Amino acid sequence: MVAERLNAPISTAELERRWAAVRAGMAAHGIDVLLMQNNNDSMGGYVKYFSDTPATNGYPTSVVFPRNDEMTIIAHGPFATDRAIAPSSNTVPRGTKRVLAEPYFASTPYSVAYEVALAEKALQGFAGATIGLVGTATLPYPLVDGLKRGRLSNAAFTDATDMVDAIKSVKSPEEVTLIRATARIQDGAIAAAFAAVKPGMKEIEVAAVAQHYCVAHGSEQGIYLTCSYQPGEPVRQANRYYQNRVLREGDVFTLLVETNGPGGFYTEIGRTCVLGRASSEIDDEHAAIIEARNYTLKRLVPGASCAEVFAAYNDYMRRHRKPAEARVHCHGQGYDMVERPLVRHDEPMRVAANMNMACHPNYVTDLVFATFCDNYLVGERGVERLHAYPEELVEV
Repeated sequence: MVAERLNAPISTAELERRWAAVRAGMAAHGIDVLLMQNNNDSMGGYVKYFSDTPATNGYPTSVVFPRNDEMTIIAHGPFATDRAIAPSSNTVPRGTKRVLAEPYFASTPYSVAYEVALAEKALQGFAGATIGLVGTATLPYPLVDGLKRGRLSNAAFTDATDMVDAIKSVKSPEEVTLIRATARIQDGAIAAAFAAVKPGMKEIEVAAVAQHYCVAHGSEQGIYLTCSYQPGEPVRQANRYYQNRVLREGDVFTLLVETNGPGGFYTEIGRTCVLGRASSEIDDEHAAIIEARNYTLKRLVPGASCAEVFAAYNDYMRRHRKPAEARVHCHGQGYDMVERPLVRHDEPMRVAANMNMACHPNYVTDLVFATFCDNYLVGERGVERLHAYPEELVEV
């Protein structure tokens, strides 16, 4: 059975809720059909949201989602694949009538012609219609340009990303349950990593402890960022390529576990430990980063302007003589590791109830890289912390 091979599939009722909400939005905006594409399950949540099947490993997967019909999936596969899915079938993906495939790759640009031809086939009947493009930053230019120059040249193309994002960013009860499960897994991963860490280990070996824990408990994808240093020689967190340093007595070590869990939903947790005793100065910076985080959390209420929250946070940091945020220190999460809204100066979306927000302020001083991260569910009057791991600086 296909079902027994799936890792925490979303219920059909939840998928139907999403499809109905999006179709209502399409009707309101005069959109006849949606086109989206992803090629990974870190920053590729649209395909997963609609089909409950992740795009992975750089292989492009496209979804054609009509307002008045079932989906067509376009993916890598054998030449001339055109497989119909019966309405009563137990196979995945659900809500799909047809799967089209050719062996095309992003690394072989000439093969994009196959992808364009498949998309034209899936969109047959929509010449002259309004086609909504979802996640325009993840739709390759050759695909969209090929469609506009080909049989769909008389169609109207519009950006439907904001419409879908407004629906996708607010979590249903089923989604919240799965998000809570991801946070619990990450609590266990941090505990396992800090129980194992000791002088003589490489950073990548400690990260591997957290990765093994997450995968063993239902995670499919994610990153494990680390940094280690002697106090007074701080560096920022980085990925595996930079994790070859061997830990020493007295080091400060930080770990960020930014992974998905059952159902494919992301949260992230970040903590710091000291291999020995922490100085009072390190304790003070740890307390300061938590207070900075609390300043943001108090402002994450339904209707809040992300730009105003960001400005207030940076004003707070300047008043306390700490480095202002120049990137993003708080953002939504779901099927994407970074999902809207971003708490940043340029985000038009406002905070809403039942958004899953990661808050990870950090800064560098002459002494330390100060960082702290948890996820929070936005409620009607404030936020609920989803992680349970203690909010403490760990000494090992």
